[in-house]
Amino acid sequence: MELDGFDPNGVGVDNGTYYGLPFTPEQARLVLISAPWDVTVSYGAGTAFAPDALIEASTQLDLYDASAPDAWREGIATADIDYSLQEESQRLRADAEKVIRHLEEGGDPADERIERRIRRVNEGCAAMNENIRRQADEWLGRGKIVGLVGGDHATPYGLIRAVAAREERFGILHIDAHRDLREAYEGFEYSHASIMYNVLRDVPQVVRLVQVGVRDFCDAEAALAARDGRIRSFDSRSLARASFEGTGWAEQCRRIVAELPEAVYVSFDIDGLSPELCPHTGTPVPGGLGFEQAVYLLECVADSGRRIVGFDLVEVVPSPADRTDAVVGARMLYKLCGLTLKSNTIKHE
Repeated sequence: MELDGFDPNGVGVDNGTYYGLPFTPEQARLVLISAPWDVTVSYGAGTAFAPDALIEASTQLDLYDASAPDAWREGIATADIDYSLQEESQRLRADAEKVIRHLEEGGDPADERIERRIRRVNEGCAAMNENIRRQADEWLGRGKIVGLVGGDHATPYGLIRAVAAREERFGILHIDAHRDLREAYEGFEYSHASIMYNVLRDVPQVVRLVQVGVRDFCDAEAALAARDGRIRSFDSRSLARASFEGTGWAEQCRRIVAELPEAVYVSFDIDGLSPELCPHTGTPVPGGLGFEQAVYLLECVADSGRRIVGFDLVEVVPSPADRTDAVVGARMLYKLCGLTLKSNTIKHE
């Protein structure tokens, strides 16, 4: 479909793309790649089915967005989804579930069968990372901005590596219920719970990690966050206490944004929101941000003159009986797209 024949005020078009938009990746300024993968999730699975569910839900969204009016006209395109990732995810998930169950029942991590399964999972996750990195590198190499739709929170590693190949220094705004700073959680090097540990270990271009809304983490993660000078923490409890004591959300957002460098990657785990907005996400945690709170924070980043160099939306778990997760996820993804495009205006080029 050509843009000339596209009616933004009409019925959402079920054409297999996010938001039913008519752009090809070659035409668009922003390309969305998808990662249907959830091998290492440690509680509730299903986020491998999020890309298809978000595409379906996204056609019910009206395109006008006061946060970034007409940003979609610059082009938001859907890259072909590599469904071999989903097939491999389902195969490896069986191994991961056996490992997790063995460990939860007090089994020996050094058991030979468990070690073999862990090795298979780690090799498969490394291949997934390389797949995403190659996809991202292709579109970044063509001058596109790239966003990733997960999948679990292990999936953005390849995109972050691809962005790092083009940015000398950048920060990550990490909205999440969890710190994701565990080293090889449950033996899985590329666990969804290890993404930020791996990024800080492997990507020196990341000079700042600003974690917002985190509220469920272990002692080792708290210690790492306290001693690593790159990490700034705005945990859920501290944000709530500041609010109770009279500090408004606008001021808190100003303090958060001030910690970010000029180039910003946004990693948005849907469980950073309050759980009624994502009731089926794999590891829901009470507390968290409201939808408009999160949007306002993203608006503050874009309005500050900072440039969003990439983003991901992860851990959405669709439910056939309750569309809340997909509906909220599709709308948050649209905000990320629009504000990313807004932040990359001509003044930055």
